[in-house]
Amino acid sequence: MKELPQEFKDIYFVQDGIPYFKTFLAGEWVSSQEFQDIKSPIDLTTFSKVVKLNSQVIDNALDIMYKRGKWDIRDTPGEKRIAIFQRTAELLERYKDYFIDILVLNNGKTRAAAEGEVRAAAERLKLAELDVRKIYGDYVPGDWSNESIEAEAIVKREPLGIVLAITPFNYPLFDVANKLVYSTIAGNAIIIKPASSTPIIAILFAKLLEMAGFPKRSISIITLPGNQMDKLVSDPRISVISFTGSTESGKEVIRSGGIKQYVMELGGGDPALVLSDADPEQTAPKITVGITSYSGQRCDSIKFIFAEEEVYDKLKDFLISELKKVKVGDPRDGSVTMGPLIDERTAEEVEYSVKDAINKGGKVLYGGNRNKNYIEPTLIEIEKDKLKDLYLYNKEVFASIAIFTKVKGIDEMIELSNSRRYGLDAAIFGEDINKIRKLTRMLEVGAIYINDYPKHGIGYFPFGGRKDSGVGREGIGYTIESVTAYKTIVYNYKGRGVWEYM
Repeated sequence: MKELPQEFKDIYFVQDGIPYFKTFLAGEWVSSQEFQDIKSPIDLTTFSKVVKLNSQVIDNALDIMYKRGKWDIRDTPGEKRIAIFQRTAELLERYKDYFIDILVLNNGKTRAAAEGEVRAAAERLKLAELDVRKIYGDYVPGDWSNESIEAEAIVKREPLGIVLAITPFNYPLFDVANKLVYSTIAGNAIIIKPASSTPIIAILFAKLLEMAGFPKRSISIITLPGNQMDKLVSDPRISVISFTGSTESGKEVIRSGGIKQYVMELGGGDPALVLSDADPEQTAPKITVGITSYSGQRCDSIKFIFAEEEVYDKLKDFLISELKKVKVGDPRDGSVTMGPLIDERTAEEVEYSVKDAINKGGKVLYGGNRNKNYIEPTLIEIEKDKLKDLYLYNKEVFASIAIFTKVKGIDEMIELSNSRRYGLDAAIFGEDINKIRKLTRMLEVGAIYINDYPKHGIGYFPFGGRKDSGVGREGIGYTIESVTAYKTIVYNYKGRGVWEYM
């Protein structure tokens, strides 16, 4: 990785050519005797190490945040918080090449994808003012009820205290920036627990926040394996948990967390519904991007294509043609359009999924070949009456793999889509407004994209799932409700001569 500039020298040291990163806990850069390896999915070698924290150090940091840090951020005027976000965005843009380099090396992203994530994180910081609109409260006059006459109330939103933000490996910069903005713009302190495989970007981001003047005791970056998080998750000093990850892990968080407020963006794997009047030549490239973007390691990745009979065969030909254009390889090669999966375990799951589908009557139309954690985008054709038995139908496989199925009409599309336990997004391709309107009414998902593949972007349009795909919504201005609480303040003026009612 590139040598970091002088401003970052206090957050790591180099030993035997490998950088060892500290982490930030309630105002202090913390090291220890124990470090964990961070590997690159490009070649599966260790390229850095990150401090491994113990529970006592974390508990001490939480205590500081609970007693002082949550008040430091709350007592920072909103205007100053906005200014801090703007400065952080400017710093991110100044040092973007270093962030891009780490996203390529630690995530296996192409440079274009890494640049896109850095831009999205900077834009999210700049648009923090749009979140403010949902923090405003209400004035309630008392003279509409005899019980409350000569009184009035203010209903306000206020921060809950400390948000624990658990972020996934696939967007280690944007998800940190997004959760930080909507949590702290509302006046909460925040503990960020990045994915164990991709923590470096969160540590670098914490340095930018420190440089921008963010209240130091109001933020911590916890480098701890997910299987050791139960104690922190269940701690009563944590008021909100914002989690992005698998459905299985999300259920464990809720079980351990108990009574708190939750924002849970969980498993997905989206259907693309192709109507008979869709243009297959224009539709196929969009579906292909929806399948292959970041190697399918997106919760909103397209995993199912349900096409009406009239368009099915032509769409199949165009999809195979588009998938052949995808070049898999080392993302540092500018000609590569799809890099590796994050680890070999996921590639093994893809192989298992393909074999399961073949054994149950599926036919591989394209792809499926594997080299360690590099695997071709895979398209499997199967009849609709065999679909529900597939491993791929019942489990989200976090890779570039999709099922292609012919249907007779939109009622079958609805039934096949809604029968899955997930309900994140759906994409509809076609022009018949009556069919589209019925689909948008009947599909049990959180967002529907018309003539485009699902993409959550910066959250300008809110996103989140139903059923096993999550709780709450993430998006600019739409998450404030989950990280704040209503407080009603009633003023009684009875007998004070303020009002003289008839």
